Amino acid sequence: MQKTVYVTGASGFIASWLVKFLLHRGYIVKASVRDLNDPKKVAHLLALDGASERLQLFKANLLEEGSFDAAIDGRDGVFHIASPFHDPHNDPQAELIDPAVKGTLNILKSCAKSPSVKRVILNSSFASVGFNGKPLTPDVVVDETWWTLPDFCKETKVFVSIGAETFRNSTFPWVDVKDVANAHILAFENPLASGRYCLVEQVAHYSKVMKILHELYPSLKLPVKCADDKPFVPGYQVSKEKAKSLGIEFTPFEQSIKETVESLKEKKFLVASVAL
Repeated sequence: MQKTVYVTGASGFIASWLVKFLLHRGYIVKASVRDLNDPKKVAHLLALDGASERLQLFKANLLEEGSFDAAIDGRDGVFHIASPFHDPHNDPQAELIDPAVKGTLNILKSCAKSPSVKRVILNSSFASVGFNGKPLTPDVVVDETWWTLPDFCKETKVFVSIGAETFRNSTFPWVDVKDVANAHILAFENPLASGRYCLVEQVAHYSKVMKILHELYPSLKLPVKCADDKPFVPGYQVSKEKAKSLGIEFTPFEQSIKETVESLKEKKFLVASVAL
């Protein structure tokens, strides 16, 4: 018997891939989007293989309690991917974090009302793990037991971004979106899966990203200068042990970068700036 699942935020980057893979695996997918009448939000979903037979889209308000009750009722599982996000923002706590928490609680309340729901998969961010004041050095291994401290983020202005004229003097945990989408499905299908899973293929400094891009695409216009003159921030490690217990095989970092650029070329996002 085909299983029916529900996906929130289906038009988003991760959720779109998740819907694609769920349909490919034969699931019946019910999914929510913000605007059913916006082709930019739904056209790519409706064009997926299997969508005409096994995909149904709903409009729901993440911040309205009970908004998902009817849509979730009767589903075997729920993938909560949606989270309010907009940039720029003046107050990260009020504009990003509080709505995300409220939205997640609303989804969980709807799930609790439906006895058919056997498993809920929540998507979060590595930002909930890596910012707590502990030193991040090459010999440090971050795992699922780490938690970010909100006060530390406020004090160090973690939410502030830097312009594109320079690359950040920062390391970042990188992972292929397809691996993230697959991990959600593996976690749903594995009855032993529980708790948190860090999904990181590699931690790399932005200078390494620029180096790889320059080597792959020499004519691509890219930042060549770091945002400051300080020594590069050292990298650290993220444990893959628990993630691999799900059966995840991570896509190599360099391959993900190349596929990203090729996708941007295919969609004509780079034509105006450079011929690759």
